[in-house]
Amino acid sequence: MNEYTNLSAAAHRLELAGREHLTVTGVEDVERFDETGIVMSTSAGTLVVTGEDLHIGKLSLDGGELHVDGRIDSVTYEDARQSGGGFFSRLFG
Repeated sequence: MNEYTNLSAAAHRLELAGREHLTVTGVEDVERFDETGIVMSTSAGTLVVTGEDLHIGKLSLDGGELHVDGRIDSVTYEDARQSGGGFFSRLFG
């Protein structure tokens, strides 16, 4: 194992099964969600999930785990350094 491994980043993991089931660990907060998008803070940064008929099947902020069901079109990390607002502001702005 790499001696420079960041423990908080190592706690973050994505597991996508097909395009219908997503499990995310290292979740710190869910900022916004609806049937077309979910924006969450993770130990690796802001994560944006887009799709259709999205539902949060399980959310455990104590355990940092979130399960998403629906048709998942994209999973994107937002770059906080973008000028003029990031993907989050374009998605829900």
